[in-house]
Amino acid sequence: MTSRRPDSFDGLGYRGREDPSFGGGYSGRSFNNASSADLQNWVTTPPDIPGSRNLHFDERTPQFETGPAPPGSDDPQAAAPPSEQLNRFAGFGIGLASLFTENVLAHPCIVFRRQCQVNYHARNYHLSPFTAVSVMYNVTKSQGPKALWKGMGSTFVVQGVTLGTEGIISECTPLPRELSHKWNPKQVVGHLVLKGLTYVVAMPFYSASLIETVQSEIIRDNPGILDCVKEGVGRVMGLGVPHSKRLLPLWALVLPTALHGILHYVVSSAVQKLVLALLRRRRSPPSSSSSPSTTSSSATAAGASSPPLSPSSKSNGAPGQADAVQSMLDAYFPELMASFCASLVADVLLYPMETVLHRLHIQGTRTIIDNTDLGFEVLPINTQYESLRECVGAIRRDEGTLGFYKGFGAVLVQYSLHAAVLQITKMIYSTLLQNA
Repeated sequence: MTSRRPDSFDGLGYRGREDPSFGGGYSGRSFNNASSADLQNWVTTPPDIPGSRNLHFDERTPQFETGPAPPGSDDPQAAAPPSEQLNRFAGFGIGLASLFTENVLAHPCIVFRRQCQVNYHARNYHLSPFTAVSVMYNVTKSQGPKALWKGMGSTFVVQGVTLGTEGIISECTPLPRELSHKWNPKQVVGHLVLKGLTYVVAMPFYSASLIETVQSEIIRDNPGILDCVKEGVGRVMGLGVPHSKRLLPLWALVLPTALHGILHYVVSSAVQKLVLALLRRRRSPPSSSSSPSTTSSSATAAGASSPPLSPSSKSNGAPGQADAVQSMLDAYFPELMASFCASLVADVLLYPMETVLHRLHIQGTRTIIDNTDLGFEVLPINTQYESLRECVGAIRRDEGTLGFYKGFGAVLVQYSLHAAVLQITKMIYSTLLQNA
């Protein structure tokens, strides 16, 4: 097979000599008559491929010469702080760990806590985390590990319904979804009204999710994820599974549900802003009262008197990289710690109200729960509360003041796990970023 390349072809200079349209204003260049200095001015190539640009194997295209590195400087890749991708990965991992702890790892504690709240037969109130863990172990031993993770899919459905409802209402009404820094009382009231309407719309689905969460695994079928939606719609329409005559109508649950949701949001938001402000104030450097000239001269003197870094510390970029690691941790963890403290304070303060609300939602639904005293039996729920006030009076009269705090030990276990996961995640990412 004969080659189609003309004999006069010598690379990039061929078109410049033969094509008349390029003959006048373009001087052809070739590898035969170009000097090495001229090549360095125009050759900019992708990575060399053997056989391209008339190269042979073991030959390389000349590249630009890099200037000499300044004295005392090391490899910039070694001294660079953690990359932006690593920081983004750290933020995503930290947020994912917090989300996993709140919704998956803490779900057994939420299941047991709700079962204790609606169990008016219980003699053991489980105010201590040790008794709560013991009975949770008995439930898992008798019914399997799945017994404490029941209803987890429905909780995600309720969260999705809440977020979607809030977005739709905020788009269709002038109610603000977020408050700006320059807020006024009218905006605050509108924002709280939006939150209240959101909780009211999500209330039937929350009630269905509560039933799936506390229903005993022994007599419970395997519900699908969307059964929560079907049960919620059936509760509104009066259809679906038949309930007893003690079932409270939804209009009787609107006020306590909306009030609990709004109070929880207000308390958690206030505590979160307060804790975040305190953390940022504690981490901010103290203001110096000295003049700039004095500060700069003292910094110069300190820099002159300080000993030079060792080669190992230079190669690892310890000072700059440590500052970058600390700045990354300061950017992510104050938000997580503020959210953690806000949820804890809101759950503790509103725990009695949550107990009353759960008993009103579960009444008349023919729900059978686990025996929270032992963990090996089941019990029916047969309460007959007529209103919120009657429920509060009955709990205080029959179970005492501590009856409002049944299952509080599960809350302590839940937030202890959350705090441990946050601390472990912080240690892991600190180690990874310092070694990056």
